[in-house]
Order: sequence, then structure tokens, then C-alpha cells
Amino acid sequence: MKTLYLECNMGAAGDMLMAALLELHPDPEGFIRKLNALNIPSVAVKAEPSEKCGITGTHVTVTVHGMEEESLDVHGHEHSHAHEHDHEHDHEHDHGHDHDHEHDHGHDHDHGHDHDHGHDHDHGHEHGHAHEHDHDHGHEHHHSGMQEISHIISHLAISDQAKKDVLAVYGLIAQAESEVHGKPVDQVHFHEVGALDAVADIVGVCLLMEELAPDRILSSPIHVGSGHVYCAHGILPVPAPATANILRGIPTYGGAIKGELCTPTGAALVKHFASKFGVMPVMRVAQIGYGFGTKDFKAANCIRALLGENDSKGDEIVELCCNLDDMTPEAIGFAQERLFEAGALDVYTTAIGMKKNRPAVMLTCMCRHEHQDAIVQLIFRHTTTLGVREYVCRRYTLARRERVIETAYGSARIKEVSGWGVKREKLEYEDIAKIALDQNCSFAEAIDLINAK
Repeated sequence: MKTLYLECNMGAAGDMLMAALLELHPDPEGFIRKLNALNIPSVAVKAEPSEKCGITGTHVTVTVHGMEEESLDVHGHEHSHAHEHDHEHDHEHDHGHDHDHEHDHGHDHDHGHDHDHGHDHDHGHEHGHAHEHDHDHGHEHHHSGMQEISHIISHLAISDQAKKDVLAVYGLIAQAESEVHGKPVDQVHFHEVGALDAVADIVGVCLLMEELAPDRILSSPIHVGSGHVYCAHGILPVPAPATANILRGIPTYGGAIKGELCTPTGAALVKHFASKFGVMPVMRVAQIGYGFGTKDFKAANCIRALLGENDSKGDEIVELCCNLDDMTPEAIGFAQERLFEAGALDVYTTAIGMKKNRPAVMLTCMCRHEHQDAIVQLIFRHTTTLGVREYVCRRYTLARRERVIETAYGSARIKEVSGWGVKREKLEYEDIAKIALDQNCSFAEAIDLINAK
């Protein structure tokens, strides 16, 4: 099985991920030409050789109107405000905004960077985060929402699948911002994450994933950094609120490095594409790519991508069975719910006939070895069985991941599976049912509404 493993031990940022994947591509220069040929408004993408801690790799630069925003960090002392600019910003720099406001600085620029949190082109800042901008430009500062982002993406000459991936990544970011600000998703306005340079990062990564076409994508736990960052509205912890929301359910950790290592864009990209987080599996690595950030630390500021073959001979699970002829359906259903809560992979019943011609059911519970003892205890507690049979099974599985799409009727989750030469997807039942109830339509009609978007 063709497997891509992402080492996010120095965080995750869109430009670094794109750079690492670019090194795996058979024609990196051709890919950059193709990305620039998409004509994302006012955006230019450039890939250059880079070096960190004696390791060579690639650094990707995205400029808007010919400029790349730069920042200087404040080290080792408190600072009463977030930014020292030649121009002042009256907005937070760490994540997208849910409000429209007038800027009191004397110029407008339409790349709308967030100046740090989520800024994929200069991430990994030390904890001061006071940014001094020396550049001067006169273009309009623009806030984008999902409608504007969707409009830009819909006009790009990329595949439908790539468009779905891009919008799903933005859906994760929008949902996180919605929760942070307490606003509906359609009222969320992006700053950096909605800026044109971030569009280039997300589109670039989605296209690279499509062209590299791994059967499954795995990732290490994500290093988020540590400390605090300063913004115009106060002091925020690392990871920033939006990033923290996106990373829920994903293994993360801090560390001695002070600063933000994981951006909202990077977090959303890794969450969307990775089906599993953990240590690198046994695999025959064929290619290795290094994507570097701008900042320098004692550790190499990079994402490493490893592409190779994994035999994927499956894993072992335990199948626990018992026969039941004196329980009501309600009691059996209650027992099944408790087993699922304890970590069972699947629980089901089979109709059987027992001695004295009694109709009965066989309860079967599949679980991992580490959950076996707890589940056996629950079976004895919640059923009337006097004995439980154990079978150790080897299983073969498809890689699974979930993505979220935004529709006019609300968000919907899609389960995707791939591997062993197959790839398919299916809408999540609960989301279809909710839309069907909300729109007072049938289940089949709800599916048509979601697919029509």
C-alpha cells in the first residue's frame, strides 16, 4: 500500500507542508508553473532550496502583489501590545474574524494577513510576536468569508475532487472560527486564512496530494509550541483558539520551543488528509521531502514527508462471543451500548437456535487487545451469560478519514475509505437525517440537496 507519513514534530503550516510534498513530486518546477498558471488573484508562488541544521530541503514563498509579509519577534521580555507597526491594526492577528470593521491605518492591502497565528509563511515565532512591517503598499485590506472563498475556488481550473478537498479544509477552519467567535459559519470572515496566500497554500497541498495519490496518509502527533502570543485584544495561549479547536481529537503536545508552531491552515490540512496519528509504521521508504519554515530554532524547523510502501498485512483484534436465550431485546440493546462506550469496534447479534429448541441470539463483540479485559467484565455484568468465548482474528482494513463539506443546508461529514485498489466515500447518516428533518424532505431528497450543494 502506497503510504505517506508526515512528521509534524515541528508543528504544521501550509507552506511547509506544500514544500515537503513538492520534494516528492516528479516535476517540482512544473508543478509550481502549474500552480501559478491557475492565476489565483495577485498571487505568485516560488520554491527555493533551503537549509536548516545542516539539512537541505525546500522553502516555499507565496507573495501577494509582489510582497511577502515579514515579522520580527520580541525575545525574553513582556510587551504591552502585540504589534509595533509603521501602520496600526485594530484587529487580532491570530485568527479569522467574524466581524466587519474599518481599519484605522492609512493604507489598505487585500491579502489580509493575520500577522502571526495561522500565518503559514513566517510561523514558529518566539513568544513576543511584535511585528514591525517596513513595507508600504496601497492595495485594499480585504476580509473574505466562505462565500468569497468558494467563488475563487469554483473558478480555478482544478479537478472536482481537489475543489472538494480545498473547501473541506476551509470548512474546518470556518467551523473553528465559528465556535471561537460564537457566530454562524456563514458570518465568519477570514483574515490570514482567507487571504490569497493561504488560498495558494491550501490549493497547492490539495493538488499535490491528488497527484502523489497515496493510498493512505498518516501523521505523527503535532507539536504546537508553547507560551503565549500577544494581539491587539489581549494575550492568547499557544495554540491559538481557532487552532486548538481544529486540533480537537488529534494527538498534540507542547515543548520547550516558545512560539506558535502550528497554524490554523496547517492544522486543518493535516486533519483533513491524515487518517491516523501515531508513530511511523513499518514501511519501505522510497522518497523523503523536507519543507522548511522561515524561523531558526535549535531543532530543524521543518515538516518531513516520507513516501513508500507499507505491506498493510492488517492487525489483530479479539472477537468475544456468548449465547443468550433469556434476555429481552431491550436488555441486549442496553448491553450493546455499554460495550460501544468501552471501545468496542463492533457489536452485533446473530439469531441462533439452542438446546431444547429455544430461539436465542449470539452476541459478538470485536475489540482491540487492550480493551479485552474491560469488555469481558461488561459482558458478564450486562448479560446473563455464564461464559464468553474468545477468538483472535487478523483483519485487513481500508484507510479511513473524514472530511466536512459546507452546503446551503448546513455542514455534512463524508467518510472516505481507500486502499487495496479501491476508493469510495459515503455521507454520514446523522447529517443526512438532520438536513432531511430541517428541510422537511425525504432521506433520498436530502442526499440530493447535499450533492447539489
